[in-house]
Amino acid sequence: MSQINVRRVETKNDLRTFIDFHYDLYKGNKYDVPNLFSDDFATLCKEKNAAFDFCEAEYYLAYDQDNKVVGRVAAIINHKANKKWDRKIVRFGWIDFVDDINVSGALLKAVEEYGKSKGMTEMAGPLGFTDLDPEGMLTDGFDRLGTMPTIYNYPYYPEHMEKLGGFEKDNDYVEFRITVPDEMPEKHTKIAQMIQKRYNLHVRKLTRRDIFAGGYGKKIFELVNLTFKDLYGFSELSERQIEQYINMYFPFADLELVTVIEDWNADKKMIGAGVTIPSLSEALQKCRRGRLWPFGWWHILKALKFHKTDTVDLLLMGVLPEYRTKGVPALIFADLIPRYQKFGLKYGESQVEMETNESMQSQWQYFETIQHKRRRCYKKNI
Repeated sequence: MSQINVRRVETKNDLRTFIDFHYDLYKGNKYDVPNLFSDDFATLCKEKNAAFDFCEAEYYLAYDQDNKVVGRVAAIINHKANKKWDRKIVRFGWIDFVDDINVSGALLKAVEEYGKSKGMTEMAGPLGFTDLDPEGMLTDGFDRLGTMPTIYNYPYYPEHMEKLGGFEKDNDYVEFRITVPDEMPEKHTKIAQMIQKRYNLHVRKLTRRDIFAGGYGKKIFELVNLTFKDLYGFSELSERQIEQYINMYFPFADLELVTVIEDWNADKKMIGAGVTIPSLSEALQKCRRGRLWPFGWWHILKALKFHKTDTVDLLLMGVLPEYRTKGVPALIFADLIPRYQKFGLKYGESQVEMETNESMQSQWQYFETIQHKRRRCYKKNI
């Protein structure tokens, strides 16, 4: 490929082309789990995503000499995160490209130039607008099925990052596949019983009324803000974002697979939460080009409502810092594991965990577990 032309996305049709490129590039790939088109459109649309209250972004498409799309990238500035972490970073996300280093180089150059024009001094990614967007380039585990909340990419992606020069590790994540035990681990059971009695902690199962009218949906995301506040690149969710995520995640959630923990010595304060869903990986692969119609909705429904999968995605595991040494994760899993067994769910997929997050990873020691994926966020001075 000799000449690459990078153009800024300017119209809604351009944005549709931007989203559709992923489906073209990964067509037939048995490990990639594509996003729903409607979800990507809502996230990338500046009129729809509440993150644009404190973010700005531009999107770019790369074309070859035959005017064929060969790559895409988003350039994002999260002003709230930059202020919190005292860095001037332009993020790159939604990056996809054919195996041509001229394409990847041209796309990242566009991000760099955009960042410089806005006074940024670093670029980093892959990152989204916030920590709840997919992040991290897959560097190991290319032969493992992806998950809805994470990025899958071809093995040549990190090879390009090494060849382009100037990029170095900013943060690494690991992921785990956990086997659901036939019986609750004895140690988990004892810890769960002990902490309930000692600290007066209680499991609460939620109803839809609790989520939407009782304020528990908001409480869960407020817990996210407190739990994740010190994690790499995190910026606190705004009120508008919280409302957006409640309406995005909870209307179709199976609330049997959602558990919250309350401290009854502190006016029933929520101190921990586990939000899990039946895996949508195979269902999303059956949605033609990420569309729910004509039959994609049925595959999603079968997974969510009828549990036609053997895997559960552990979307969110959060415990307030002051309670992390009190065994709260054991209490969460003591409630969830019997429900997984009931629905025939045999495996759990953790989400991305910072490789240095030993307190998070220590909870898997009581289960049969493999660390099967690794991903990286890169950084570069510009």
